[in-house]
Amino acid sequence: MMWRPTTFLAALAAAILSVSWSAPPATAETEPALQHPDQQAQARAKLEALETKFGKTPNILIMLVDDLGWGDPGIYGGGVMSGAPTPNIDSLAEGGLMLTSAYAQPTCSPTRATLMTGRLPIRHGIYRPPMYSEKGGLVGEITAAELLHKAGYHTALVGKWHLGESEAQQPQNVGYDEYFGFLGVCDIYTEWRDPYFNPEVVYSPERTAMIKAAPYSKHLVKAKRGGKLEQLEEITIPVLANVDQQFADYTVEFLQRMAKDKQPFYLIHAFSKVHFDNYPAKGYHGKSPGKYPYKDGVVEVDDIVGRIVKALHDNGLAENTLVFFTSDNGPEEDMYPDTGYTPFRGGKGSTWEGGVRVPGIFSWPGVIKAGRESDGLFDLADMFNTSLALAGVRDAIPADRYIDGVDQTSFLLAGDGISNRRSIFYYLNDKLAAVRWNEYKAHRYIVEVGNGQYEAMGSMQNATIQQAAKSIFYNLYVDPKERQAVTIRKLWLAPILQGEMARHKATLMRYPPKKPQVTLE
Repeated sequence: MMWRPTTFLAALAAAILSVSWSAPPATAETEPALQHPDQQAQARAKLEALETKFGKTPNILIMLVDDLGWGDPGIYGGGVMSGAPTPNIDSLAEGGLMLTSAYAQPTCSPTRATLMTGRLPIRHGIYRPPMYSEKGGLVGEITAAELLHKAGYHTALVGKWHLGESEAQQPQNVGYDEYFGFLGVCDIYTEWRDPYFNPEVVYSPERTAMIKAAPYSKHLVKAKRGGKLEQLEEITIPVLANVDQQFADYTVEFLQRMAKDKQPFYLIHAFSKVHFDNYPAKGYHGKSPGKYPYKDGVVEVDDIVGRIVKALHDNGLAENTLVFFTSDNGPEEDMYPDTGYTPFRGGKGSTWEGGVRVPGIFSWPGVIKAGRESDGLFDLADMFNTSLALAGVRDAIPADRYIDGVDQTSFLLAGDGISNRRSIFYYLNDKLAAVRWNEYKAHRYIVEVGNGQYEAMGSMQNATIQQAAKSIFYNLYVDPKERQAVTIRKLWLAPILQGEMARHKATLMRYPPKKPQVTLE
């Protein structure tokens, strides 16, 4: 019989893709998970022992930094080397699990929606961040906070929201029992107030009045579940400079309250820093060896991480709390030198690794083995499924929509667990731009600037999204900067990587994409 390469490749792909998949739950359709029975048994045993000891399911604390680069923490190669030591973040990683392949979306609002709903932007419809007076939010979405509230958790969010300002889309109306923070993003509060960046506004009373009259929230706010927002102080430059200290104070006080409460808690602490513009807080001007405002901001973030972790221990909460530290996207390179560090190609706004690969650190003393490091794939969507699993309410996953998250409980809790996720799907707005399987990545759409220098600073200000003539393959172990395509030598990958894309696209036929939710009306 004549040997046919295409037949061989198809058979190879079928064999690989058929290994160790779990069937979707009967009541909900989620991203299929790889099955590891031994580590699942280890995780179950640990959780059962904890519930017996504490009489309740575990707490969940997510610390989400804004625009922190993969390489900014010392444990990831930055720290002292890049002029901003991060001893507290490093200690968190050394005492737990450090992920080297954790993934966010290219920009902040899509990531936050994915983290909270377990769904990719193509499904929740938040393809980009809402800006001045734009409408948009979690319309029709169900957050982990809402499901955990129904399961008996006290849910809270402290810090940046940026997922819609209309009343129905505010945190207290989409799952959170309490909220303190701001609804937008740093620069819309300050850039028009800063004479260095916008003198034509600052020195024009007419233009200043025009922006002040724009219908978007300009204050720190707080709210309780189902209630009205209470406006606090207006966010001026001095207020923004020190707002992360206010957020930290609130979170520490929250943990003190929760230590006396019988309810478990789910808390997202969302930093304002290190999103531009970084104005150093009191006591942080020039505190970093690097002396630049961004570096001072990283040092402040690290100090706050230390404060929050200390509060967990001081209040007897650490032993029953999963802590996850991460960033919402890669560094904002347009604002050099007010930008972070990544060793990968590209930055915020792109689906090159520098735009979406973020720090990912899990800590849980006595539960997550200390000193672990893994390159297992982890998408921030996985926190949705994992949080529900930890709460013992896997069956609460909605059955009327596709969930892109994977339950990673056994990966995190087993002594040397491996990831339950097979692939990462990368989106540029509504376009499926790339897929990663193991160490291999295929691009179909890429971000490129007009002169072709897509790695240059300012890459997003004059960027375009270009469709590749054919899939471009990279080996991220050999070439993490994605500089040398290996397509012609790795044709055996085609049916696997393209097959993963086809499998994903098939879910969009069963569950059609949501139209864009962010609009200017």
